[in-house]
Amino acid sequence: MSDSSVEIRPARDDDRVPLAVLFAAVAEERDGIASEPPVDVDARASSWTIEETLVAVTGDVVVGSIHIGRSRHGFADVGMAVAREWRGRGVGSTLLAAAIEWAREQGLHKLSLGVFAHNAAAIALYRKFGFVVEGRRVKQYRRESGELWDAVDMGLLL
Repeated sequence: MSDSSVEIRPARDDDRVPLAVLFAAVAEERDGIASEPPVDVDARASSWTIEETLVAVTGDVVVGSIHIGRSRHGFADVGMAVAREWRGRGVGSTLLAAAIEWAREQGLHKLSLGVFAHNAAAIALYRKFGFVVEGRRVKQYRRESGELWDAVDMGLLL
């Protein structure tokens, strides 16, 4: 079920700081994993590639984003973030559908992404859209305990 108050649009230059703030919040909240090193919002905002980013907004507030980073040979890497209070309201599904449509329009033929192995909700969402598991690996995200987190690599042929 999607929230009709959310609009999906291409990111603009004035979205750079809100995107960096969203990224920082998700990185620090994500299952108790603090980003290492801590996210520098200003540095992240200045490096954000707007051209291949879609945002979910309600009013003037960015509540989600999906970035499609092109790589060689028609492949693209996908990264998505949705604000905690907007999860379970269809924002992720709407962003993912828009990203797939955009990638097809661009003539890309494969999307790839990585997701934490314990994030069953995200894995189920990606599977719903046709992504398949391509492998597992240890990702370099650490809790204060030093524990490494497994990640699942998934792909979607367009």
